[in-house]
Amino acid sequence: MAKNLLVVESPAKARTLSKYLGKDFVVRATVGHIKDLPPDSIGVNVDKEFEPRYEVIKGKAKVIQEIRKAAEGVDDVYLGSDPDREGEAIAWHVAEEILKGKKKQQPAPIMHRVLFHEITKNGVLKALGNPVELDGQKYESQITRRILDRLVGYELSPLLWKKVSAGLSAGRVQSVAVAVVVDREREIREFVSQEYWVVRARLLGKSAPEFDARLVRIDGEKSLLNNQAVAEEALAQLRKAAYSVKNLTREEKKKYAPPPLITSTMQQDAHRLYRFSAKRTMALAQQLYEGVDLGPLGTNGLITYMRTDSTRLSDEAIDAARGHILATFGPEYVPATPNKFKNKKSAQDAHEAIRPTSVEFTPEVVTPFLDKEAARLYKLIWNRFLASQMMPAVYDVTGVTVAADKRFEFEATGRILIFDGFLRLFRDPDANEAEEQEAQTLPPLTMGETLKLISVDGEQNFTQPPPRFTEGTLVKEMEKRGIGRPSTYATILSTIQDKKYVEKDAGKFKPTDLGFVVTDLLRVHFPDVMEIGFTAQMEEDLDKVEEGSVNRLGLLTSFYGKFRADLDAAKEQMKNIKREPEKTEVPCPRCGEHMVVRFGKTGSFLACSAFPQCRSTMPFKRDDTGKAVPAPLATPENEEKCELCGSAMNVRDGRFGRFWACTNYPTCKGTKPFATTFACPREGCEGKLVERKSQKARTFFRCSVQTCDFVLFGKPVPTPCTECSHPYMEEGGRGRTKTLKCPRCGATASPGEASE
Repeated sequence: MAKNLLVVESPAKARTLSKYLGKDFVVRATVGHIKDLPPDSIGVNVDKEFEPRYEVIKGKAKVIQEIRKAAEGVDDVYLGSDPDREGEAIAWHVAEEILKGKKKQQPAPIMHRVLFHEITKNGVLKALGNPVELDGQKYESQITRRILDRLVGYELSPLLWKKVSAGLSAGRVQSVAVAVVVDREREIREFVSQEYWVVRARLLGKSAPEFDARLVRIDGEKSLLNNQAVAEEALAQLRKAAYSVKNLTREEKKKYAPPPLITSTMQQDAHRLYRFSAKRTMALAQQLYEGVDLGPLGTNGLITYMRTDSTRLSDEAIDAARGHILATFGPEYVPATPNKFKNKKSAQDAHEAIRPTSVEFTPEVVTPFLDKEAARLYKLIWNRFLASQMMPAVYDVTGVTVAADKRFEFEATGRILIFDGFLRLFRDPDANEAEEQEAQTLPPLTMGETLKLISVDGEQNFTQPPPRFTEGTLVKEMEKRGIGRPSTYATILSTIQDKKYVEKDAGKFKPTDLGFVVTDLLRVHFPDVMEIGFTAQMEEDLDKVEEGSVNRLGLLTSFYGKFRADLDAAKEQMKNIKREPEKTEVPCPRCGEHMVVRFGKTGSFLACSAFPQCRSTMPFKRDDTGKAVPAPLATPENEEKCELCGSAMNVRDGRFGRFWACTNYPTCKGTKPFATTFACPREGCEGKLVERKSQKARTFFRCSVQTCDFVLFGKPVPTPCTECSHPYMEEGGRGRTKTLKCPRCGATASPGEASE
């Protein structure tokens, strides 16, 4: 019988650890939390010092029973859940359940806490050889956070059910995240575009090549050409002006390596470069951390713990990186002293930055054992880690100021890469593209040198509103403002989409009507909860609970007193959207009464204000000013008539996909499948593809002919196959991994190749 029991969270991690530890250990997995606050009640006794009532999660009784059985007769129990607050809570709950289930005649096993920062044999054995005590303060911090979230969620959500729509939820962090998206959308709507002109001159000195310079000053002031008349007047003068070199500068500039990845920057870069969602990125990182079978190299965790806010690296990791750089790139790429990076003020610095567990596991070595997405993420982590310990890139930067008569001044910059440094290994494609657009080679010039004007042109531009957030930029904004913690970002982004508060439009977050309504209501009645500074301060206070400098009871008492008063007032004063819905100027097509905005399971829609006498509904959209306007999906080229009553039909979104519905509903309930313009690829079949959704909301396409069983998963693309000339190809993958495949002959192509 094994003498030791090791309990971890993940079955995958348990399998990896079992291979390292042999017969002396039995390893069990909790598969996440085993205890939590009850799902059907608040579970917090507010009157008894906010005492939480934890209970075994449904379905986890068997897991607990197996762990208790494995603990019988062992001398030591090692609690190896993740080294964060959630992992600490799991460790405490496992210890409680083991001791609770111990037989009276048996001695209690000794409980040890082990922190696995990397799942490698050496890392695991080192952690087991240096166990620590269970961290009461970290557990206290987790309990405090859980109680806070439960108080807000379980008190606010029923209020929203009553006032807005059933099934809604509010949260201490999620509601603030939605507010950030709502604020950005309002900035976009209120933005007033301003005209401006950019003037560039093409010049030639005594020696080639020609170069471009941009107008920056007029009469010593910043160039402000804000309309065509002013721009054309300036251009007319510039075409007659004499050009000469007014000033020259030359210097070496260094571009320093970026720090290794932390949780937030990993999510940002993975989305920006590969279009991975934050949730997908964390799932891939979890796989890399828990262990991958590398064939002859055995099973190994490839990266260190991936929930971290620190850019710190261990001395051993730095030495290994410097040694690898020296052997691979040469001594000129190794700095005299290791590169160090400052952490943000709010960083807990509990774990190292995300890095490979061993420099021996190069991307070339591990890629054959990983799927495409995991390999990309691992290479990103690898490159950022190694690059962080390399020499800076060095540029020779020259600048020239050109005078045009005495009124106008132009500037031009040239840049030449002298030493590539860390760019030898890691180049950010987005940053490099921007730098290459600005870079040019300047000819040798001298002070006062006369320049020949080749051409001068003006380009009309308009200021643009701030962009909508992508997953990556929203994570960056949340980190900047202190909303939540890196380990919670992926969950927050998933929740606000699942609850229909935001939706994605061309990959960018756009608030729904529900998001606007709920945000505005909460801001009026719960200003503290919705205030970003307050939310950020609460995160700092939770950190202080872990440090022991803030008391849990004091923090909860100070928060709940004001929150409870706001809640009681809101129950009486909050506007009831169900009774007072937003009125629009859209008339009901059946009875002429005005339409109002209502909320349902699939989102917002227009409904007749004369309900229940009139049950007319229709889809709608918002114009640029936010005004509700009808959005019928039927168009002249694909109009449909109801086969039952002859009325026009509109496209509706149903539970299992789109369909045509009679506009005379509910008097007439005629429907028909919504067929796309894509023809069925089956030989001899004259059907068209119908877009449907499975019970798990996965979109697929099936033939409209009932006797045809053709089904297509993946989006059809109206691009002819290069092999058999089939009218469309099937789109698979996403982001930069998109591929096209012919459903008839199987030929494949990239989207770019197909378009050519």
